[in-house]
Amino acid sequence: MPATASSSADSRRSSADVRDEIRAAADRALAALRSRQNADGHWCGELEGDSILQSEYLLMKWIVGQEEQPLADGRPAAALRKIVAQLRSQQRPDGGWGQYPGSNIDLSATVKAYFALKLFGDSPDAPHMRRARECVLRMGGAERANSFSKFYLACLGQISWNAVPAIPPELVYLPRWFYFHMHKMSAWSRTMLLPLALVVTLRPTRPLPPMLGIDELYLSLRDRHRLIMRSGVPVFWRGFFAAIDSGLKALHSLGGSPWRRAAIDRALRWILERMGQDAPAPTEGLGAIFPPMVYAQIVFKALGWDRSNPVWRRAERELDAFMIEEDDRIRLQPCFSPVWDTGIALYALADAGLTASSDASAGRAVQWLVERECRHRGDWSANVAPGTAPSGWWFEYRNAWYPDVDDTAMVAMALRRTGGDAARAAAERGVSWILSMQNDDGGWAAFDKTRDRRIYEYIPFADHNAIQDPSCPDITGRVLECLSWHGYTVDHPAVARAIEYIKSRQEREGSWFGRWGVNYIYGTWQSVIGPIRCGASRDEPWIRRAGEWIKRVQKPDGSFGESANSYEDSSLMGQGPSTASQTAWAAMVLQEIHGADDPDLLRALSWLARTQLSDDDARDPQRNPDGDPAGSWRETEFTGTGFPRVFYLRYHLYRLYFPLMALSRWAAAPRAKN
Repeated sequence: MPATASSSADSRRSSADVRDEIRAAADRALAALRSRQNADGHWCGELEGDSILQSEYLLMKWIVGQEEQPLADGRPAAALRKIVAQLRSQQRPDGGWGQYPGSNIDLSATVKAYFALKLFGDSPDAPHMRRARECVLRMGGAERANSFSKFYLACLGQISWNAVPAIPPELVYLPRWFYFHMHKMSAWSRTMLLPLALVVTLRPTRPLPPMLGIDELYLSLRDRHRLIMRSGVPVFWRGFFAAIDSGLKALHSLGGSPWRRAAIDRALRWILERMGQDAPAPTEGLGAIFPPMVYAQIVFKALGWDRSNPVWRRAERELDAFMIEEDDRIRLQPCFSPVWDTGIALYALADAGLTASSDASAGRAVQWLVERECRHRGDWSANVAPGTAPSGWWFEYRNAWYPDVDDTAMVAMALRRTGGDAARAAAERGVSWILSMQNDDGGWAAFDKTRDRRIYEYIPFADHNAIQDPSCPDITGRVLECLSWHGYTVDHPAVARAIEYIKSRQEREGSWFGRWGVNYIYGTWQSVIGPIRCGASRDEPWIRRAGEWIKRVQKPDGSFGESANSYEDSSLMGQGPSTASQTAWAAMVLQEIHGADDPDLLRALSWLARTQLSDDDARDPQRNPDGDPAGSWRETEFTGTGFPRVFYLRYHLYRLYFPLMALSRWAAAPRAKN
């Protein structure tokens, strides 16, 4: 149904009423965002993932023998039961566990959840366990779980190490010219694969009593104990990597290469150098993200370390800081998002017309961000021109080895718009760093200057769908938006190349794939605004196609929504439950292309105003179970993306600062009439 065919109630109200409603909604959203700011100036909303955060943490505790021991912060072992309760609550009525509300059953998540619950005492004969087991068997058995699940299963003696992909620690010695090299992988893959290489090499295995095993989840004894190559990989590469894996395992059986002991030591030094430390590179955990922080503790166990080791104790505390405890449950976050949240919140304040000199909230945020500029020469420096000055911002509280382009662009344009001389100087340094990270294809990736190496995706342990970090249009579009605030236009060679890259990635429907947000609505929002701000004409055919696509997927009530199911089936692009964050993204596209007087833009903003939490809504725990302030929105959907088709995120502040941004842009825009 075309958006213009709507006969909703707001279309019969006066134009003045709708406009007043939108302005009032912007004021309420601004007040709500200010109420969520921390005293030191930053914002950090909850970052919600799926059940694997709970199940993998519990399995890790069994692997390292701490399932009955207190946590590092002194909480009793009973705290683990609260994680079990959270995991149990995430089971779906069909018996499985999924990646987000409305997803299909995820086999690997279901296997790990079943195993963790059984280890902590749930009877396999209990109804919820029977349903889970039936799901696993119906989907081909636990032998079909992904490789990152099989590391846990092998450590607990459920499968042979032959069923786990080989990752030799000798990869730390590969020369830079070699096609497969650590610095050609994504940053997050590096932090995961080095610890896993040590796990696979040292093979720490804790035998379990048969009654605690999961024999009942397997269909084939043969497939259970052998490596199953990934589906969807071309035949030649399947055979090639199967042969490589067999050769590496044969070499392992002979004791490894002559450099194995030295490679283990070097890999460990690499890990320890990037783990929790205060100087010279302030860092909270390996990569400051959940998976490598878990794997590192398994490495310590495999090396025979005692839990009292101060490095291990700190690693425990940094991981356990991700816990959110409420009543009888504990859930874990995959990491913290303070720089990301603060950069976007400050940018939204800028759209509302606030600066550090005019508003205390903006001033505190500016100061907090300026103090966190990254001046450490991290892994990124291996791929850029020698002498490139370090700068940029990371995502988490402290992660100096891994600043990223997306956060740096977000922070740099927020500081440029709101800060004084010191903030603008930091922003300029960030922009210079970003320009040094542009890829040869004209685009930008998240963490490194790199290029697309498709063969990497065929490696047996690449089934997290993100072993590399090539250019993507959403980050490239955000970079262009940042550059526009610093005076760059289409006449600059870097901008021109980036626009050509974005144009080359447009889908035939007119949209763009969203690498870091769900999905085509996010990708389109990020991809078109930057080029327009840099001077690309709104009348260019490719931009008009984008505007037409956005209008086609608008719902009759004015809202927008898209499920992560569109990653599985592109015919679902732009379709899904309505959300405040996605409606805001689409509204910003409508305004950028069609102007502030566009009727479909007004319908989208009016929907945001109508669905905003009132004072009564905010006080009602049924309508507001997350405890959001009045002026925010209710949004349970996952609209953030970690690894497409593998891991998704629910940013709890997306539903507030993006609508504020959209409403404020409209309120500040020139228009034909008010």
